[in-house]
Amino acid sequence: MTAETSPPRDLLDAARAAQARAYAPYSKFRVGAAVRVPDGSVVAGANVENASYGLACCAERTAVFSAVAGGAREIVEVLVVGETDRPVPPCGACRQVLSEFAPPQAVVWLVGREGRVSRTTIGEILPDAFGPKELGITP
Repeated sequence: MTAETSPPRDLLDAARAAQARAYAPYSKFRVGAAVRVPDGSVVAGANVENASYGLACCAERTAVFSAVAGGAREIVEVLVVGETDRPVPPCGACRQVLSEFAPPQAVVWLVGREGRVSRTTIGEILPDAFGPKELGITP
């Protein structure tokens, strides 16, 4: 990860708006994410918790699933904003889901509470990802 100062404004605004709508009554840890699809559209998501903790869904997966439900099959850029001092990275499950729809070179912006920013890529956060080719499938 490298420190950067200028994530795309549209992604940041969408992720922050989603973060404000997060449903996190248990952890109180609100996360917002936004993904860009090839046509330039931005789709946002927030974490959604559940009293049965294992049924919660992270913001990144919510954004990806919403993009897919809207017809997208590729993600070209990601931004995640959290309530931590340092930029918050996606969990392992989210990294796997992101790698299903984004190429290794897709940029991932990570933004902390005070606006501290890191820039990385899907390939850097999940090297040697398991994907369709391991199953002999071409999506």
